[in-house]
Amino acid sequence: MAHSETAETAETSETAAPLAGAQLILATVAVALATFMVVLDSSIANVAIPTISGNLGVSVDEGTWVITLFTAANAISIPLTGWLTQRVGQIRLFVSAILLFVTSSWLCGIAPSLPMLLAARVLQGAVAGPLIPLSQSILLNSYPKERSSTALALWAMTATVGPIAGPLLGGWMTDSYSWSWIFYINIPVGLFAATVTWFIYRSRETATRRLPIDKVGLGALVVWVAALQIMLDKGRDLDWFNSSTIVVLAIVALVGFVFFLIWELTEAHPIIDVRLFAGRNFRGGTIAISIAYAVFFSNLVLLPQWMQQYLGYPSFNAGLVTAPLGIFAVILLPVLSKVMPKVDARTLSTLAFLGFAGVFFMRSDYTTSVDTWTLVLPTLLQGIPTALFFVPLTAIILSGLPAEKIPAAAGLSNFARIFCGGVGTSLAGTLWSERSILHHVRLTEQASVDNPVFTQSLHAVQAATGVGPAQALGIFERGVVSQAAMLGLNDVFWVSGIIFVAIIPLIWLTRPVKGGGGQMPAAH
Repeated sequence: MAHSETAETAETSETAAPLAGAQLILATVAVALATFMVVLDSSIANVAIPTISGNLGVSVDEGTWVITLFTAANAISIPLTGWLTQRVGQIRLFVSAILLFVTSSWLCGIAPSLPMLLAARVLQGAVAGPLIPLSQSILLNSYPKERSSTALALWAMTATVGPIAGPLLGGWMTDSYSWSWIFYINIPVGLFAATVTWFIYRSRETATRRLPIDKVGLGALVVWVAALQIMLDKGRDLDWFNSSTIVVLAIVALVGFVFFLIWELTEAHPIIDVRLFAGRNFRGGTIAISIAYAVFFSNLVLLPQWMQQYLGYPSFNAGLVTAPLGIFAVILLPVLSKVMPKVDARTLSTLAFLGFAGVFFMRSDYTTSVDTWTLVLPTLLQGIPTALFFVPLTAIILSGLPAEKIPAAAGLSNFARIFCGGVGTSLAGTLWSERSILHHVRLTEQASVDNPVFTQSLHAVQAATGVGPAQALGIFERGVVSQAAMLGLNDVFWVSGIIFVAIIPLIWLTRPVKGGGGQMPAAH
């Protein structure tokens, strides 16, 4: 009986005609909203981290774990999408993942402490893994083949709007209501998307079959990724390798990774097919996109934190400054689909990396008196390389692969990219902290009562403000801390620009690719 049901489902899935009319429009909106919800959630928390940290009584560094642990859990679950789809069915998995995402969002909103919030964010990241690749696959199956580029363009537009809406919504909700609402917003959106998707697609379910799962590989993946992420997040607080905890975590991460690598190379049904790295284009493209995304994403996290902590920007204003990132990206995506077939993808990727480098070099000259337009301009311009970033590099990564390898390759490249986003955020935060401490030491080297220039400055502060010596010293210290943080962040921006220039040769080690716009995979 079960066998006949599966066969019947497979027949329905294969022979189902594309959707049309109002049903197609409604389906597109529902599926796109699921993508939007996940992309929104990866950026909406960025501007709320200082508020969340303050309300829960933790440091901003600890608050950043809300982002990094979500990213790590999301990265781990992505490689499971293919296996889960074949085991459960594409539509059931998609709707179930949306409902679990809604539930975990509610748990995030009601979390009374940081540990509870982090647990809910890990669950949220894990169940979000299948949503983006499945949303693209479902949309492609809903449109006629000759309109697949339209389906992909609509999907990309939705995914790109997230960076615009996320900071704005996150800032507005945090300032006007509470940070919990940045998670509660997913509830109505997710319930609508799940309901509409189920009613339209439940008769178009894909075939299911029982496949073995690489339990050992999955276990090893969870262990080394978790150990590495916790080590990076706790390193600053525990003074890195002066702490036995950090040493143990580092050993677990290293041994776990080596074991995972060896196991996956010998396993018949690996959770991640690491043999794909033998391909020249996959190797070069995946390394390039992973490093680039690590730098790109970590800076999106640090910039609003700095504006709120040291420039006094409210959450909404910080969101207004970071939101323009998506404007040029949305405008240029339709143009890119026409240019891609005519231009070498390596050229477009190079232009993207040079554009990112230019933006970060612009930011590396910021001062503590920077005006809003000077903050907005690089963010606005950053939308241009963002539009040239994902599609050409994805075309390089997937070029030359047989059709049966594309889902695994897309899953692995996405795992590497998203995981590196979390790692990059932790490393960038550490670099900012260390460089700020160094600049603070340098700025206070001459701050001594034996230095007449310093004592005269303190007397001038006292005369201008009417405060006593202790308060004048406090004013001086606050100024030094702000200046040191600015100089430290400038160093992060400068290093970010250098990294984008340095990884350009990785792209040119790959083979030429044209016409990659049509190679975006259903499992991306």
